[in-house]
Amino acid sequence: MQVAELRIPDDRIGALIGKEGEIKKRIEERTGCRIKINSKTGIVTIEGEEAIGFLKARNLINAVAHGFSPEVAMKLLDEFSILEVIDLTDYVPDSALHRVKGRIIGKEGKVRRAIEEMLNVNISIYGKTVAIIGDPDATGAAREAIMMLVEGAQHSTVQRFLERKRRDLKFRSYDWRDVI
Repeated sequence: MQVAELRIPDDRIGALIGKEGEIKKRIEERTGCRIKINSKTGIVTIEGEEAIGFLKARNLINAVAHGFSPEVAMKLLDEFSILEVIDLTDYVPDSALHRVKGRIIGKEGKVRRAIEEMLNVNISIYGKTVAIIGDPDATGAAREAIMMLVEGAQHSTVQRFLERKRRDLKFRSYDWRDVI
């Protein structure tokens, strides 16, 4: 039996529980884990027998804690999806956090949307973190694009990088046995 405790922000507890506990029940059913949520402390306890279900439940709850909707976080139950969390305070001081988050989001969400659409990932910018859900290659490329923005790269440079990465990922996804 594996047991883990996660602390989630108070404003994310309702999203994790869902209307009449439906989200919590769905996570328990899909992962085979028991989940206890203390809404006063924000501590979520996960108990599971099977390692894979346990890890998926932990990742899913972590994704909800980092601002994803439960529906988007459920993508982590897919065999090929991962969660990557970037703590911006590791790279920029608190005084620059607002500016850097603004660069990642872009005017009217344009930059964030471009990353999501070009790489087929989901991005959540919540608190002092940026979280990404997607397949491993696309998530790595999205992380690279976000780090370019954090380090001050021009938006046009990041756009060209995304276009190149999208071509590379599409090229890799071809099954060359069908061509030959």
